[in-house]
Amino acid sequence: MKFKFAHNNFNVLDLAKSVEFYEKALGLKEKKRKEAADGSFILIYLGDDVSNHLLELTWLRDRSEPYNLGENEFHLAFEVDDYEAAYKKHKTMGCICYENPAMGIYFINDPDNYWLEIVPAKH
Repeated sequence: MKFKFAHNNFNVLDLAKSVEFYEKALGLKEKKRKEAADGSFILIYLGDDVSNHLLELTWLRDRSEPYNLGENEFHLAFEVDDYEAAYKKHKTMGCICYENPAMGIYFINDPDNYWLEIVPAKH
């Protein structure tokens, strides 16, 4: 028996704002969408056109308060081929929330405050 990653999920309050952020910040594009017949939820799956891994964004109609992320000690990591250009882009966007120059990494946060690690490609 073998398992492989399929997707991760983040619940979001403003679906359009989140989709726009992920496209602008990380180049992720919508791959598929599922909408409840009664309008109670929308799922959007975003992909990077490189791997098969997807990020599922879940919007719940009846949710209005921010999600409790606890101590936010979890994150997704993204490898980038041009680390310096990515850093400049994210600095301009104002979404860098933590930097660790000694490790050569930094984190950005999305509109719901999920942390996303940015790491340079391994050469």
